[in-house]
Amino acid sequence: MKTILLLIFGLLSVQSMAQSPVRVAVAGLSHGHVGWVFNRADKKDIQLVGIYETNPDLVNLFAEKYKLDKKLFFSDLNKMLDETKPEAVSAFGAISDHVIVVRACAPRKIHVMVEKPLATTFADAKEIQKLASQNSIQVLTNYETSWYASNQYVNDLVKQGKLGDIRKVMVNDGHQGPKEIGVSKEFFAILTDPAKNGAGALVDFGCYGANLMTWLLKGERPISVTAVTHQDKPEIYKNVDDEATIILQYPKAQCIIQGSWNWSFARKDMEVYGNKGYAIAVNPTVVRQRLQDKTPEETIKLDPRPAPFTDPFSVLADVVQGRLKLDTNDLYGLPVNVTVVEILESAKQSAKSGKTVFLK
Repeated sequence: MKTILLLIFGLLSVQSMAQSPVRVAVAGLSHGHVGWVFNRADKKDIQLVGIYETNPDLVNLFAEKYKLDKKLFFSDLNKMLDETKPEAVSAFGAISDHVIVVRACAPRKIHVMVEKPLATTFADAKEIQKLASQNSIQVLTNYETSWYASNQYVNDLVKQGKLGDIRKVMVNDGHQGPKEIGVSKEFFAILTDPAKNGAGALVDFGCYGANLMTWLLKGERPISVTAVTHQDKPEIYKNVDDEATIILQYPKAQCIIQGSWNWSFARKDMEVYGNKGYAIAVNPTVVRQRLQDKTPEETIKLDPRPAPFTDPFSVLADVVQGRLKLDTNDLYGLPVNVTVVEILESAKQSAKSGKTVFLK
């Protein structure tokens, strides 16, 4: 009887642990997407245990806006990690700070999720990958387009062979511009700083196409990268590009990435052309496709992706607690996103030199 009770108690303890929220801390409040973590009161899969931020104005703003206890806030990253003992940290500062966050978290066995892209330099991306491997932690990179049912549907068509071999991919991302859409002054300062952001529209929106193409091709790196950048609005964006076109060449495929702060309207769409058909992800839930030569184009309307893929913090919680195991070349994973940074760095080199950069 005693043995049975111990087994029951053990099973209940395991079940309780599996259902307990993941302890999550936030590193930085300057990124424009940080509000997400404070606007999910209906979900109980994470528990916010600490916030690292050195700007007192942001601390006061967020504490007042979201009615947060000031005890949650720390001006020292290492002190926050040691005192709050999070299981995961979500980074919402400058992209250049991602490697600093991982350096602090990895030795403490704390998982990390960053906003796209992974890093500003290929060297930082490789260091993050090495730290993650050495310390057996996950480092996820969150992209809005990872949530899109349309992109998943198109990738399934590719895997099923319904499009044939991929020949050309066109990815278009961007909006009217950070100032034009009214981002915060702190986020604007990051986006327009070539050291903190890596570049302007080339990084801010070029990263989406690099992420999606690397995923579609199961991690394959391009042979070469050619890029052209421009400042259509130098009076606003004097230190970074606001217009970027990147061409990725593969042995039998080409990808054209258009990242812009000059679109008439915000857009995130992808066109995939194979030698048997094509599919266009128009928005998160609509795909236009033509799969046979003599059939007309049809429009497919999809349901949004199911949980946990509607919320990056739910994805983070499920990965940390082992309910979700990422594929080797997952959109969120390190292999794809290290290659993304290699592509972006090559694109910057190409745009600066006016020459195609060949990857070794």
